[in-house]
Amino acid sequence: MIEFFISDGMQLSKTDLPASGGWINMVAPDEGEIQKIARRYRLDTAVIKYALDLDERSRIETDDDYTMILVNIPALEEDNHTELYTTIPLSIIVVDDVIITVCSEETQILRNFKEGMSRSFRSQMRSRFILQILYGMSVLFLNYLHVIDKKSEQVEDKLRKSTKNRELIEMLRLEKSLLYFTTALKSNEAVMKKLFRSELIRKYPEDSDLLEDVIVENEQAIEMANIYSGVLSGLMDAYASVISNNLNIVMKVLAIVTLVMSVPTMIFSAYGMNVNLAGMPFATHPNGFWIIIGFSLVISIIVSLIFSKTKLFK
Repeated sequence: MIEFFISDGMQLSKTDLPASGGWINMVAPDEGEIQKIARRYRLDTAVIKYALDLDERSRIETDDDYTMILVNIPALEEDNHTELYTTIPLSIIVVDDVIITVCSEETQILRNFKEGMSRSFRSQMRSRFILQILYGMSVLFLNYLHVIDKKSEQVEDKLRKSTKNRELIEMLRLEKSLLYFTTALKSNEAVMKKLFRSELIRKYPEDSDLLEDVIVENEQAIEMANIYSGVLSGLMDAYASVISNNLNIVMKVLAIVTLVMSVPTMIFSAYGMNVNLAGMPFATHPNGFWIIIGFSLVISIIVSLIFSKTKLFK
């Protein structure tokens, strides 16, 4: 899908054809759309396809005809009715008098611009547009990190009384998401530092606050991802031990129950032997069956009280 936009004052309008000072948004473009834009702006098709490769690393690529800034942004995947947070590439290609954004799927970062939720946005102000995209990316990272933190707290509450692996696997998925985020944030940080040190984009005085916000938000996201990852890793180790300990407690209770139940089992086994009943206590008594049952029950209760007094049930 290809969309063409141009700012008219503070209003963003959608157009049928690319215009000078406009923005071209490409979302999962097909081969025909890639060829069309590549011919129009004298680009190699591989430059556009970089953002469609989910394993592409963040970097800046420059040429006589274009400058490409490729970053990894956060994304949400649905897998077996569970959420997995991951990252996907987003490329910003500055060519001639337009900006081209390419991504493999629709993202909230660019949707904010299309829906007019980004203040002081104009497609003609390319440097500010790039900074606003980078700022939106950092904010989205922070939002997802807060969600991951909340989810880890919910899983932690479940793990307190769980003897199953489901919650531990869910926590492992959260740790996997944090690993993706940490890797992407550090890679994006290197791109930002190179971008801000170089003259690839012009730094206007009125954008100084936005530039500072981009740096601060990205550093905060990196710090939060590292903290959450460390906490989650420690929780996984701790609760793996808790689950193992809970299982040991269950096995201990089962072992005690088995010992208590073995007392009447031995008595009943003795009476079930093929021997002369004359030598067996209460064998000829009219109420011998109930006497033996009661005797076995009393001994079982005594054994249970012994285990209880020694706190083996605790």
